[in-house]
Amino acid sequence: MFGLFKTPSFGDPALGELRRKGGMWRGEISLGEIRAPLALPGSRSAPDPKALDIARSIPTDYPGWRGRIAASLFEHYAPYGEAVATGEPEAPAEDLPRISQPDQVWHHASVEFVAVVTLDGELGVEIGYRVAWDEEHTLGARLRNGRLLELNGSVLPP
Repeated sequence: MFGLFKTPSFGDPALGELRRKGGMWRGEISLGEIRAPLALPGSRSAPDPKALDIARSIPTDYPGWRGRIAASLFEHYAPYGEAVATGEPEAPAEDLPRISQPDQVWHHASVEFVAVVTLDGELGVEIGYRVAWDEEHTLGARLRNGRLLELNGSVLPP
C-alpha cells in the first residue's frame, strides 16, 4: 500500500539518480567545478527522452555557452554600474561590484539551477543565475540548440 506514495526514481548513467517531485524529475548536474540542481520534464514513470538527451549534453556544451551568457549578464549589469558611476539618486548600494568587461561577471554570479524546459513549444535549457548587482531577481539564461535566446530578468526555479 505504501508503494503508491513512494517517490519514483530513475537512474541515468550520465546524470545519476533522478527523483520525481513537483511534476519534474530532479537531480544534480556538473558544470565544470559547479554542481547545480537539475530539473527535467517527463511522465510519472520516466523523464522525457529528449529532455534526457539535452541534459546529458549540457556539461559538454556549457563551456561554449559561457561567453554569450557572460556578455548578456554584463549587458544586464551595465545600467546598475552606470547609475552608481553617475551618482543617480536611485542608484543601487555603494558596494556594487565594479565590472569592466564581460568575463568579470563570473566572480559575481552563481548558478542556482539548470532546467530543461519548454520554450516557445520546443525543449530548451534555462540556467538560473544569482548575481551580486541584482539581489532581488534570479536571471535566466535561456538557450535552445546551442543558441542563447534571451537573458530573462526574473525567473523562478522549476
